[in-house]
Amino acid sequence: MMLRLYSWLMVLLQPLALRKLQRRARAEPGYGVAIPERLGHYTTPVATPAPGAAPVLWVHAVSLGETIACAALVAELRQLLPGMRLLLTHGTATGRARGASLLQPGDVQVWQPWDTPHAVRAFLTHFKPSIGLLMETEVWPNLVAVCQRQGVPLCLVNARLSEKSLRQARRLSWLARPAYAALSAVWAQAPADAKRLRLLGAPVAGVFGNLKFDLKPDIDQLAQGRGWRERLVGGLAIRSASCPPPALRPPPLPAQNAFPTLPQSRHVVTLAISREGEEAMLLQILQAQHLQAKSALKPMDSAGAAPENIANNVQWMIVPRHPQRWDEVAQLCESYGFGVLRRSQWGKLGPEGPVADVPAERPVIWLGDTMGEMALYYGLSDIALLGGSFAPLGGQNLIEAAACHCPVLMGPHTFNFAQAAELACAAGAGWRVADMGAAVKQAYELLFAPARLELAAQAAASLALANQGAALRTAQAVQVLLAEA
Repeated sequence: MMLRLYSWLMVLLQPLALRKLQRRARAEPGYGVAIPERLGHYTTPVATPAPGAAPVLWVHAVSLGETIACAALVAELRQLLPGMRLLLTHGTATGRARGASLLQPGDVQVWQPWDTPHAVRAFLTHFKPSIGLLMETEVWPNLVAVCQRQGVPLCLVNARLSEKSLRQARRLSWLARPAYAALSAVWAQAPADAKRLRLLGAPVAGVFGNLKFDLKPDIDQLAQGRGWRERLVGGLAIRSASCPPPALRPPPLPAQNAFPTLPQSRHVVTLAISREGEEAMLLQILQAQHLQAKSALKPMDSAGAAPENIANNVQWMIVPRHPQRWDEVAQLCESYGFGVLRRSQWGKLGPEGPVADVPAERPVIWLGDTMGEMALYYGLSDIALLGGSFAPLGGQNLIEAAACHCPVLMGPHTFNFAQAAELACAAGAGWRVADMGAAVKQAYELLFAPARLELAAQAAASLALANQGAALRTAQAVQVLLAEA
């Protein structure tokens, strides 16, 4: 009865959802592609599988992060299940754009059906998946119920559930509990996730780790970023090419204001994968620094202001999470008195090639305005400030930074990557700070402790390597489940 009421509500909300989608498509054209698919109207031809044919594996990766994470799993599945066909679904335009790179001949990519019985039935009838793999958190009541009725095994992969999400699900337990309980299997990222998922009745079959640890950074991008970085620091490479596990924990930070002279070179600190509101937090601090440095040399204060010899030798870069915000962030930088040099202007010469068209007295912010180049940005950076963690948004993917040997400073909000954040802090590959001001202050301190920064980079690389294997474990579990079906 409760599921029926929910279904009617979803149907009634469709006109509003369509109007919202059309408005968003004006700003992001990707959302205007194949809108009828969301309602269960599919025109993509699908070959009828012959008896004994390889399975059709449906992977639902709602957004960009989930799509990136599923790449390692898809690669392992192709190894274990030769000839498998991938049915890849998404909910966001960035996820769909990135997911296109995972397709091979015979694979299909469409939008996820909205959670109405009709749309889900139409999707399953048209594509006939052998199994469904939902990435991380995407449990929808009708999706689960219709799959159960039609005999399609549905699993939650790389599953995570924060305390906040658990509280929300418990408030809707009449809807959430039956959905979680009807899943065929759940493979959690961490024991804490498994415990919370079991409280909702989910059939947790294993704790496999985080798929994102199995992702390999783009080697060419990483090498290019490191090459540009070494030019900036005059050949002084803080980050070694091979990173064995550090034998000792990093030494303590230097006492406040006890800084040696910074070499006459530039070091890069990046606000990586930033979310709305975080750029303004940083720019306010940098603006105050610049004004202070113009007046006189003063001690660093709790807001993150720095002496001139620090501020003048640090190049700041901002890489926004969403491409539709690139122009907005550029305008924001200019409103705080900064010039802007975009990655799209660099070309093959790197950031030292073009000259920003701004007065000499205005400091310049580099803006990462390209998609799919995080390895380059992390390779170019001495330290990264983790976006999404300074606003209450749960934090972005710090594992990618670790794989690129880039230490991270995190704000207080990391519930999307809770286990990875704990591991990074315990290993000395990252540090948690109270706010953006504390992050800026500690970034400057770390630049004056190169031995500690080197050990942190080594720890980051070791962290990424030590936690691999989730993709293979998950693929093997899928193989077993298919054999039993």
